[in-house]
Amino acid sequence: MTPTSPARLVYGCMGLGGDWTPGPVTPAAIDQAAAAVEAALSIGVGVFDHADIYRFGKAETVFGEVLKRTPGLRERIEIQTKCGIRLDADHAPYDLSTIVARVDDSLARLGVDYVDTLLLHRPDPLLEPADVAVAVAQLHAAGKIRALGVSNMSGAQIAFLQRESPLPIVVNQLEMSLGRRDWVDSTVLVNHPDGASNTFPHGTLEYCASNGVRLQAWGALAQGRYSGAPTRTAAEEAASAVVTTLAEAKNTTREAIVLGWLMRHPARIDPVLGSSDPTRIRACADAAVQAAAMTRDEWFALYIAARGRPLP
Repeated sequence: MTPTSPARLVYGCMGLGGDWTPGPVTPAAIDQAAAAVEAALSIGVGVFDHADIYRFGKAETVFGEVLKRTPGLRERIEIQTKCGIRLDADHAPYDLSTIVARVDDSLARLGVDYVDTLLLHRPDPLLEPADVAVAVAQLHAAGKIRALGVSNMSGAQIAFLQRESPLPIVVNQLEMSLGRRDWVDSTVLVNHPDGASNTFPHGTLEYCASNGVRLQAWGALAQGRYSGAPTRTAAEEAASAVVTTLAEAKNTTREAIVLGWLMRHPARIDPVLGSSDPTRIRACADAAVQAAAMTRDEWFALYIAARGRPLP
């Protein structure tokens, strides 16, 4: 079935916790996390996205400290985390064989009894779906996870896992943005020579829509290239100009237009906000409103400008 609830903003916590070293968290990093979480809450965000590797676990740790500072917050939000990437491995970076231990570590850092959704972070070429199913069943029976998702997987890979999984797979997080458009191109370049060079796994959007899998978009703001950061190409400059024109005409922010473009898609894509800057987080507040108001012509104007060439 197609997801029926509207697209919603998700806050991605990868930028929290300080630097990418395994050292201790600092009071400044906790304060930064608190400010970012407060800004996200102020614009209606209710889902917070983690991974056990973010800042070597420090992102989860500082978020746990924010939860301690804010009584009742845990009950008002959804927390999701991911496992499956190892930062301590030179030759085996992807590993879905130790899911239970990895989730236990995340729960300890977060200071919570459960996460609402566990995402399998990346495909592991050596994964055994039956073993994953056993780990998921154990975690669910223990009340440590309530739902299961994946990240960076194709429709075929999700279907392969789903055959064994005791839980429905309800989320797939992919890089999707006005700057990363191969997921759109795959739907319009069927039976066209340009489609041969598109590496996005065709049919993934359709699989997710047909099976109730929500799409979450990491990198949703494309590193700000359409909302103030320097552009890299003529197409990015042209698309940035369209974004600015629309934002001025609609009395909103460029961030809201860029995210609204994603959320306007029938797949009801949930953008993941990755900034730790409270001002930039708050600039995204109007995204759902802009998605609802965006016309077909406006959506295509953004898409074609960002492509840098007409559609076939």
